[in-house]
Amino acid sequence: MSALRRVTVPRADVTLSALAGGDGPPVVLLHGLAGSAAELEPTALGLLDSYTVIVPDQRGHGHATRHPADVSRRAYVDDVLAVLDAFAQGPAVLVGQSMGAHTAMLVAAWHPDRVRGLLMLEGGVGGDDGDYPSRLEAWFASWPVPFPTRQAAVEFLGGRSLAAAWAADLEERDGAFWPRFDGAVMTAAIRGVAGEARWDDWAAVTAPTLLVRGAAGTGPEGEVERMLALRPGVDHVVVPDAGHDVHLDQPGAWLTALRSFLRRLA
Repeated sequence: MSALRRVTVPRADVTLSALAGGDGPPVVLLHGLAGSAAELEPTALGLLDSYTVIVPDQRGHGHATRHPADVSRRAYVDDVLAVLDAFAQGPAVLVGQSMGAHTAMLVAAWHPDRVRGLLMLEGGVGGDDGDYPSRLEAWFASWPVPFPTRQAAVEFLGGRSLAAAWAADLEERDGAFWPRFDGAVMTAAIRGVAGEARWDDWAAVTAPTLLVRGAAGTGPEGEVERMLALRPGVDHVVVPDAGHDVHLDQPGAWLTALRSFLRRLA
């Protein structure tokens, strides 16, 4: 099994960073809002025996450009295309969590020739009636940064699996720990997801698709049912004892579902 290496993907307006490794059909893993490639590293390592795995830090996140001028949905889609151009020989399987799933869906809808499979983990069509971006903005503003220790960050962020993953990826500077993103950039980025429910894009996807949800996930009521009704051939898996971050809450069950989907595509 080969190791993951960190690589850069320069674009005209940003520099992307990614973890990449393995050999075989290409699989791209896309993290959610305020996440990074680091939280998907265990997933990537579980695929390296059979696949070329690419895990980008998306613009505004992780080791990518921190303050991009453009955080539109189009910009995130074009970043994925740039990653595919750099690493993928032929169509790839796109696997995204939360906002990363929304990005993956748009790539599959707009560029079907580049995608041979789509897995959306706790992701949907977007849209929001409750001004989620403003609530998120207030939450990020409440963070007492810098954190004095990683453990202090874990405790402030709620102590769950996502808190531990985010705390592990904090940047250490001058003896304190800082997020690898700017809250204002995150708020601007999520407005592109929340601003419109993209049902037409979902219906336009032709690639084989799997929806994975946590039993205690956070999707809008009735969204999955409508997604399945619009595309009856889509598969759906619910992971017990998992919330929005299935890949962190139940990594074994998550990897089993992912590998099973990849085998079916083969």
